[in-house]
Amino acid sequence: MGKKRYVQVGIGGRASFFYGAIAQTYRETSELVAFCDVNQTRMDYANKLLTETYGHPPVHTYKAEQFDEMIMKEKPDIVIVTSVDRTHHKYIIRAMELGCDVITEKPMTVDVEKSKEIFDAVERTKRNIRVSFNYRYAPHHTKARELIASGVIGEVYSIHFEWLLNTQHGADYFRRWHRDKRNSGGLLVHKSTHHFDLVNFWINSEPETVFAFGDLMYYGRENAENRGVTSFYQRSTGNAAAKEDPFGLQLDSSEGLKGMYLNAEHEDGYLRDQSVFGDGINIEDTMGVIVRYKNKAILTYSLNAYMPWEGYRIAFNGSKGRIEMNVVEMSYVNSGGDKALEGAVKGRNITVFPMFEAPYSVEVEEGVGGHGGGDPVLLNDLFGTPAEDIYNRAANHIDGAMSIMTGIAANQSIRTGESVKVADLMKDVNRR
Repeated sequence: MGKKRYVQVGIGGRASFFYGAIAQTYRETSELVAFCDVNQTRMDYANKLLTETYGHPPVHTYKAEQFDEMIMKEKPDIVIVTSVDRTHHKYIIRAMELGCDVITEKPMTVDVEKSKEIFDAVERTKRNIRVSFNYRYAPHHTKARELIASGVIGEVYSIHFEWLLNTQHGADYFRRWHRDKRNSGGLLVHKSTHHFDLVNFWINSEPETVFAFGDLMYYGRENAENRGVTSFYQRSTGNAAAKEDPFGLQLDSSEGLKGMYLNAEHEDGYLRDQSVFGDGINIEDTMGVIVRYKNKAILTYSLNAYMPWEGYRIAFNGSKGRIEMNVVEMSYVNSGGDKALEGAVKGRNITVFPMFEAPYSVEVEEGVGGHGGGDPVLLNDLFGTPAEDIYNRAANHIDGAMSIMTGIAANQSIRTGESVKVADLMKDVNRR
């Protein structure tokens, strides 16, 4: 069996996670042949990384409008989609129409209409989509699924899930394109897709009814003004007012940020270092969600993006007891440092509280690499020769849709003040 040929579209902050793995670790099974992006400077920088960091020859580059030409000339087996979230569907659908399978970053897309278009394309083309949910592969998350499936706490009735983004990582979503909900779906889609997918994965069910509150309460100019802030700026780099600001990001302080963004601004005008206390932010930073699942379990979920530490707390309550999992993660700025630190675990524990017995701690193997050790396992699953997976961690387009539907429904609930039935969002969708 020969090597599979890959092209990648969208060569921003998450792109090297995929192309770096192919270029360095999986050369025996995989071949990277081309990049596609709206920005030539960014692709040139990625080719520089390929040669200087990974010892891989540069690949052909194509502008976004040359996507079809790239597919025709390079004849890839699989297209990797790591573009801005709102464009995922465009490249996913066109890649399948041109005969390719797809690996896409999360979220698969950002709204119901684009999700339906993807489902229609899968039905029409019979091609395959993989959504790269690396958190599924972290040893402690796999252990949670194993414990629940084993019946150690019986039937799961409720889950409480609290996720904290700190003032380094959380703030980063408010500097860049994610701050416009049209691009990202907001944090309830872009970020929480990981978390809602984990709940679906853990309890082996799907969301049925969603209700949510959310608001922009910390970031944004008006909130800063209400706290007494009087000094503002548009961007950080080269701005004296930002030098002492802990929320400022200096693009010229990092080779990655400089090469990928600062040097590329002249092509598309994208500013990676916008002030988190500027105008034009229309995503929430404070969110609370209640979800009823098809198996009748209830989820209470919160996400806050300005906390003093990074991590999450989860409790599963069941007919025979309770499981608690607490995780502290490393903080990270995308493209600003070692990508292995993204989601790397500083501390974690899992405790089982049986109904009528003493509680006990559960040993979990130590994961190595980003996202709690999930990144290397996912990459091997995508590009290597993975062993049979009894946990079924590989996610397809249905998993991708069910993860974002909770966030999409939550966004609708925030807008309307009403609960939302996921079945109403997904009506007339062929799920084969």
